[in-house]
Amino acid sequence: MSEYVLELKGITKIFPGVKALNNVQFQLKPGEVHALMGENGAGKSTFIKVITGVHKAEEGEMYLYGKKVDFKGPKDAQAAGIAAVYQHPTSYPDLTVAENIFMGHEIVKNRMIQWKAMNNEANKLLKELNADFDATAEMGTLSVAQQQMVEIAKALSTNAKIIILDEPTASLTKRESEELYRIVDKLKEEGVSVIFISHRFEDMYRLASRVTVFRDSQYIGTYDVDGITNADLIKAMVGREINDLFPKPKVKIGKEMLRVEGLSRVGFFKNISFDIRAGEILGFTGLVGAGRTEVMESICGITRPDAGKVYLEGEEIHVHQPSDAMEKGIILLPEDRQKEGLIMSWGLGRNVTLPTISKYAKKGFNDNKKENDLAKQLLEEVDTKAVDIFQPASSLSGGNQQKVVVAKALSQEMKVVIMDEPTKGVDVGAKAEIYAIMGDLAKKGYAIILISSEMPEILGMSDRIVIMCNGRKTGELSREEATQERILELAMEKSTNAGKEANR
Repeated sequence: MSEYVLELKGITKIFPGVKALNNVQFQLKPGEVHALMGENGAGKSTFIKVITGVHKAEEGEMYLYGKKVDFKGPKDAQAAGIAAVYQHPTSYPDLTVAENIFMGHEIVKNRMIQWKAMNNEANKLLKELNADFDATAEMGTLSVAQQQMVEIAKALSTNAKIIILDEPTASLTKRESEELYRIVDKLKEEGVSVIFISHRFEDMYRLASRVTVFRDSQYIGTYDVDGITNADLIKAMVGREINDLFPKPKVKIGKEMLRVEGLSRVGFFKNISFDIRAGEILGFTGLVGAGRTEVMESICGITRPDAGKVYLEGEEIHVHQPSDAMEKGIILLPEDRQKEGLIMSWGLGRNVTLPTISKYAKKGFNDNKKENDLAKQLLEEVDTKAVDIFQPASSLSGGNQQKVVVAKALSQEMKVVIMDEPTKGVDVGAKAEIYAIMGDLAKKGYAIILISSEMPEILGMSDRIVIMCNGRKTGELSREEATQERILELAMEKSTNAGKEANR
């Protein structure tokens, strides 16, 4: 009997012109949570698809409970007890939870689908996961965290003994992540083996006993989680040491660029005041739901505040829509870059120049050369890794998509750049590059507002930090004053009172 429930040896997968996996290996023990880490493009997604029968490897062998297996397709993997839960749930939003759970393996008797039995069985699975919704709920009404719970229930409904979780915490709040950790702990106790793919070190430390690293489609190594340092793990992932993950440059702070006084929007935030100067990075943090993004959306004309004033370079401005803000020199780089920051089917160049497309019109025709030259220059400036400017945005990694969003901001004459969770869902190497870009923008005199839930990011990159809770500003700290404990105290200590006042 093998000591591994799943073992892969010498797996090589080749697509036309690309070796997506090159002689990689992996071992999973019974009841183990095994982290799989690596930069975007390291081969993790292709590896999952080999395990689940979506792709067939050109070379290598896979063993399940010590016996060699050769999956012809996903159905074979499912029948063998393997299931994958992806970062973006592949659900049917207009169907019920039960219908989603049993899609493809419905309970059928006398050629009739047994709806009552399916609902009852689905509710049993949801109860095991401590779900706060039932099987008849419509999938489209659920949060991302709840949809992931349904995907896990779907895996359990197939009697899966190996579950692959692909970046499950990327779109979750801290509280939702803790709930997911609880579910994974429960799965482990019940003997289910879990492959946990993540860019977040906290996920690995909280759940996994071992971590395997891929880099550039190759297997780098497998390590005990309690026996490898952050620095060594980063070096294994990116192939070099990142001695200064937060390259905060020393910048001479200039004149006031933006000042906000008493900004309020009923039900969202109240009496928010702050200022930021040229070359300064101002961190905005707090627990998820504190109102940080909502404040910035009001400044940028996405929503309308009920009270308050906004000043740009000392003069009061009135912004009615996002185009007004951009014309004045204020831009928001949104948290959801795929839905709000980019047109995914378009080429990189056209994405970059979209806000300024009218500049390239000449007698009713577009000056394509001028437009393309600028796009190429800006994409090179932020070191975007791409084949050319015509490559669709959907083909890039998360980190490179974020660089395209930054390049789009640079296509205009900006003064204030608001970056909302700029490193969400990107790997550690791309994070360091985005921080470097942020520092370069500060050196050029841009005023940068950094909205982030990641404490190391806020502490590492901010000159000053504004803390919010339940729609209220609860504190402001200088770089020297700021500690993780002090920030958390301000983010939580006035929660009850702030919530009462915000609802008055």
